[in-house]
Amino acid sequence: MRVLVIHQNFPGQFRHVVKAWSQRPGWQVLGIGQATAPGMPELERDGRLTLIRYKPHREVSPTQHHYLRRMEEAVLNGQAVARLLLKLKAKGFSPDVILAHPGWGETLNAKDVFPNARLVHFCEWFYNAPPDGNGMDPNWAGADIGFDPEFPVTFDDRARIRAWNALHLLNLENCDAAISPTQWQKAQHPKAYLDKITVAHEGIDLEGLRPDPEARMTMPNGAVLKAGDPVITYVARNLEPYRGFHHFMRALPSIQKEHKTCHTVIVGGDEVSYGRAPKGGKTWRETMLEEVGGRLDPSRTHFLGRVPYAIYKRVLQISAAHVYLTYPFVLSWSMLEAMATGCAVIGSDTAPVREVVEDGVSGRLVRLYESDQLIRRTVETIGLPQGDRQELREASRGRVTTFGLAHGMEAFEVLCLG
Repeated sequence: MRVLVIHQNFPGQFRHVVKAWSQRPGWQVLGIGQATAPGMPELERDGRLTLIRYKPHREVSPTQHHYLRRMEEAVLNGQAVARLLLKLKAKGFSPDVILAHPGWGETLNAKDVFPNARLVHFCEWFYNAPPDGNGMDPNWAGADIGFDPEFPVTFDDRARIRAWNALHLLNLENCDAAISPTQWQKAQHPKAYLDKITVAHEGIDLEGLRPDPEARMTMPNGAVLKAGDPVITYVARNLEPYRGFHHFMRALPSIQKEHKTCHTVIVGGDEVSYGRAPKGGKTWRETMLEEVGGRLDPSRTHFLGRVPYAIYKRVLQISAAHVYLTYPFVLSWSMLEAMATGCAVIGSDTAPVREVVEDGVSGRLVRLYESDQLIRRTVETIGLPQGDRQELREASRGRVTTFGLAHGMEAFEVLCLG
């Protein structure tokens, strides 16, 4: 069996399937990623995985129309990967299946080079905006764009995402089959292609994510926090509005005022993964600290930045209340991993979170724009009696059993092997 796995940031969402497939006798697994992709050194060293890195031959033209910059970038990526594929073909390599995240254009010409390979795409997202075009609406049942009144949508925004979707439409047309992590993410795609998309999460490591009643951590200021303490946790790849960071920070001073001994541990970088950067060249962390910092207790507010995975897991293990806020957008691994660790999750009452968290059973939901509700439910959760918190933790862990590696592996195999 010859498998080609393509992801700009290889391995991305495919880490677990690549590891499993590369260990199978008679299977040849080849990966393609950009020059900056982390790769899987442990598999590359012993020859179980061959990773080929690519780099586009030039940057996107600075004079390119801004609606088309993503498309030009995708074409450049697709061209670079096509050149690699042609070289592989000339050497006699012909994949049975190509599994890829197509969001950056790498597979635009994959079928032109290997027309008989089964092409399976990871359909993570398709952009949508409110149909009336009259600006933001917090009751908009769709997705991220048009959701937050703080960042008004313009006609230019709507025109830009229509052009961005051209790439996703090409990807949907080109693939033989597709997979999407959640029902809600699948539902964002055009109806004409929904029959192509199977819903299955890639899987999280349920065995490696468990509560630890002995967990403890030392904060940068020397404070020692341990499981059982009133610790609030917040995690995102980057601290930004798409993950509700601005709402969380605005609520935090009042949470600290209501609960005099709670500590808050915040994990996340200062870049922008989604949406816009704040004005003035500042980070969102700096922007929000300027807005609310004078009302925060710095001795109880701990920004850790980005941390190694082992430290991240320990953060979840000391959590008494884990706050996960998000626009209607791609569901984060971190929320599922928090639930697998047994965290008491306080999540935003938005579509992707509702698909996983049942309010009052496997977590608690709050309306993203109602700070009073977030404050009240956070304080209530960290003050829960041990028995009630344990019941919530067990329900949280039980809910994510269907997101385990075994389920993900089975779905990916059925889809890829046909």
